[in-house]
Amino acid sequence: MNKFLRYSNRFLGILLCIFALLNVKFLFIYTANLPYEFENILTLSSAYILGLYLIIGFINPKNLRYQLRYALIDIVFIIILFAIPGSNRAFQNYLLLRQTLSLLLYLLRLYKNGQILNNLKNNPPVILLFSFFVAIVLGATLLMIPTATVAGERTSFIGALFTSTSATCVTGLIVYDTGTHFTVFGQLIILMLLQVGGLGIMTISSAFAVIMGQKMSLRKESMMQSMVGGSNKLDMKNLVRSIIFATIIIELIGAAILFLTFHNEFDSLRRAIYYSVFHSVSAFCNAGFSLFENSLMDYEFSLNINLVISSLIIMGGIGFPVLSDVKRNMLKRNSFKRLTLHSKIVLTTTLSLLVIGLIGFFIAEYQNIMSGYSFSERLFSSFFQSVTTRTAGFNTIDNGLLSKGSVMLSLVLMFIGASPGSTGGGVKTTALAVIVVSVFAMFGKNRDVNIYKRRVPDSIIKRVMALIAIAIIVLFIMTFMLFLTEDFSFEKTLFEAVSAFGTVGLSMGITSQLSSFGKIIIISLMYLGRVGPLTLIFAISETQEKRNFKFSEEKFSIG
Repeated sequence: MNKFLRYSNRFLGILLCIFALLNVKFLFIYTANLPYEFENILTLSSAYILGLYLIIGFINPKNLRYQLRYALIDIVFIIILFAIPGSNRAFQNYLLLRQTLSLLLYLLRLYKNGQILNNLKNNPPVILLFSFFVAIVLGATLLMIPTATVAGERTSFIGALFTSTSATCVTGLIVYDTGTHFTVFGQLIILMLLQVGGLGIMTISSAFAVIMGQKMSLRKESMMQSMVGGSNKLDMKNLVRSIIFATIIIELIGAAILFLTFHNEFDSLRRAIYYSVFHSVSAFCNAGFSLFENSLMDYEFSLNINLVISSLIIMGGIGFPVLSDVKRNMLKRNSFKRLTLHSKIVLTTTLSLLVIGLIGFFIAEYQNIMSGYSFSERLFSSFFQSVTTRTAGFNTIDNGLLSKGSVMLSLVLMFIGASPGSTGGGVKTTALAVIVVSVFAMFGKNRDVNIYKRRVPDSIIKRVMALIAIAIIVLFIMTFMLFLTEDFSFEKTLFEAVSAFGTVGLSMGITSQLSSFGKIIIISLMYLGRVGPLTLIFAISETQEKRNFKFSEEKFSIG
């Protein structure tokens, strides 16, 4: 029986690869001249072969867990794409992607007895990079369905890829207006990508494993640790439960409070609820997607909208380990002292940046955008701008009219970003704290880098220096390429690049005017900003052999 299953699996795998190659040829090269009947036969045949391949995988107990994971995704997509009128092309594209993936995996299993595939599977950074890439491609495929856009509108491949990347990487930069270009179905796809990107693909998959009663492997715990950060002593299984539970509760509470304002804005109760949920999820995930054409500019002085959106952004930006730590210790005496070092650094740095941002924007825009505002209105706008530049992406004022001082302050705040294990991007608040404390340590009697009576290991200082150096290099190269391809002012181009890399989503109004190559550059920046430049470096370095020797030491002058 095992021999029969092995050969059947191999035969169907080869057949699946053949159909994948046929789809590449016919669907992308000869689609215009392809008879409709033959196109349908090819699609259905591919679907049947894929179904048989999955059935054989289910019968084989060794592959049951592996096949179940992919089968759930296949079933969901097949149901969605078959149930929606006009989704034939999107269904074909999904089959093509699924079969091409199977083809690559099949070839990797054959090459050197699957040694390369096993090395990739045992490399957590590679899995993290690949999971976000797959989510982006699947999201772009769904957004290209005609049902996802309103009648008369068209979504190009680059536009769909840009929107999917911006949603999955919780950025908020848009080339199409979310509320007018996409239908409710398209908006729900974006909302799903926001939630998946905000929580993290590893968190979602780990949550499913916990729900199904599976134990988290050491490899998965390692991936979760690299994603959520925090202390090594955290129980990852309990943390996953806490993340899912906290996300649902916070987003529902946020939506309920937003509803108090939105139910007076819309005639339809259903629409008010929908707008409340959408903006609550978008704010907590630090995504910045809005269903209003001018973001939240109509609610610049709304106390409810400002406080709720700001609170959701801050809670999403400080990270899940910090939220869990605060909840565990907030009712105890000396609660701040009981927090972990990670939580203390994040909370202190976040509060400092919020205050600095508020004061900075208040001064820079006092005689500019806010010249006609009252004192309380200036405080409102300055505080929200300080919060939103920390990777959120909502705006209550026109960023295209910001003074040069505000642009400079925004660039710094966007580059720093949110905290580790959060829904935001940037180089992270903990990295800034290490750099600041290291500078002060240079002038102190004790040359050790200490934070809250704890010494910072040299390994962390090296990682922080590497992270900031890589981030600056990536930004320099990508911005230089944007200068070559786009014809916008220096500050607008640099603002767009830093906003994309920090997964902020704020723009000075040039996103939709970018060329196709410019959009690809911004897509790359959003992707690198979400997964983190260090993740890419670790993905490459994990496959290299480690040296077991050191070179001799020699000092030199640095200035």
